[in-house]
Amino acid sequence: MIDPRLLRENPDLIRAAQAKRGLSGDVVDAALAADEARREAIVAFEALRAEQKQLSKQIPQAQGDEKTALLEKTKQLSADVKAAEAKQGDAEQAWRDAMLAIPNPAAEEAPAGGEDDFVILEHVGTPRDFAAEGFEPRDHIELGRMLGAIDLDRGAKVSGSRFYFLTGVGAELEFALINLAMEQAREAGFTQVIAPSLVKPEAMAGTGFLGQAADDVYRIEGQDMYLVGTSEVPMAAYHSDEILDGASLPLRYAAFSPCFRKEAGSHGKDTKGIIRVHWFDKVEMFVYSTTEDSYAEHQRLLQWEKDFLDKLELAYRVIDVAAGDLGLSAQRKFDCEAWIPTQGKYRELTSTSNCTEFQTRRLDTRGRFEDGIKPISTLNGTLCAMTRTIVAILETHQQADGSVKVPKALQKWLGREVLTPIGG
Repeated sequence: MIDPRLLRENPDLIRAAQAKRGLSGDVVDAALAADEARREAIVAFEALRAEQKQLSKQIPQAQGDEKTALLEKTKQLSADVKAAEAKQGDAEQAWRDAMLAIPNPAAEEAPAGGEDDFVILEHVGTPRDFAAEGFEPRDHIELGRMLGAIDLDRGAKVSGSRFYFLTGVGAELEFALINLAMEQAREAGFTQVIAPSLVKPEAMAGTGFLGQAADDVYRIEGQDMYLVGTSEVPMAAYHSDEILDGASLPLRYAAFSPCFRKEAGSHGKDTKGIIRVHWFDKVEMFVYSTTEDSYAEHQRLLQWEKDFLDKLELAYRVIDVAAGDLGLSAQRKFDCEAWIPTQGKYRELTSTSNCTEFQTRRLDTRGRFEDGIKPISTLNGTLCAMTRTIVAILETHQQADGSVKVPKALQKWLGREVLTPIGG
């Protein structure tokens, strides 16, 4: 949620932020009207309560008809107070709903526009020239079949489309990636976490995933619980309703969890293979920081993501995501996109977002500092989303015979230098 004072004092700034995202400014007008109605309801309720208290002091001193009249007035006033209190509660909820509909204003540095208006910040590494090496690269589906690593047919049989089994070296490769990611996180001072994949509605709403992303979220019918699409959700709620010691910041967590997504709106996109699936495992970095340091922390998260991709010996680019393609909570987001040889393009492998105070205001997480209790900021960053990373590794490091060279950083976890086709 945005700072209410910012809305009251500079609504044009929020309107401009909406326009930068390509969104209507109507939510700003709605929130301002709801704020005015809320304050009027508070004043009306408090006036009636004050009158009620004053009347209650007069009754003990009154006699006869005067007391009878006062008691009758008290009865009516009690009903008015109750009605005013209900009206105030409704106004508070309407104001909160209006505020929750406003996204985090994008950073000035974030490009304006939509999905295709990103800015490329840098290229790292050079995509392999398979033609120069004399063979046509196989896609990860064929490689996965040759290696006995990915079973899509049985995934579809058991669970439906966009599901899979990782088998043999495919499963080993995921475990190796988890170990490498957690090793890097531990060395960088992160606390390792195994996070729940089922959360209450408050956690999902608090992180902004019941807004524009609600259609992509799985809800457990009859239990009022949600399957998370990222461990950002439980980690943002981890310190909800708490006041943290400001001197302890930043708090850095590296959380592992399965992630579930409906992939709403992706009809016809990436229907084959494991690029876009309904379930995958992920190691997510999550940080609680002072707002002042959050911008530098965002750059640190990006560097940790780049360090991890460098260890996997992948060619990738870094993009500054345009405002219209940001999630509800993000103020700015960087994506690292790896080169996928058989697609001839870069595809997102990791992303990192600075959500500033947007999530902590919703989840009531604050910090205690020498100058008082203040809002703090949250940031998140993917260290390793398993399926897409496996795709990039298999396709990038494949050889003409269908074998795959193992990046040096993974060799100690896999116990081999080459993945060889079954029977090879």
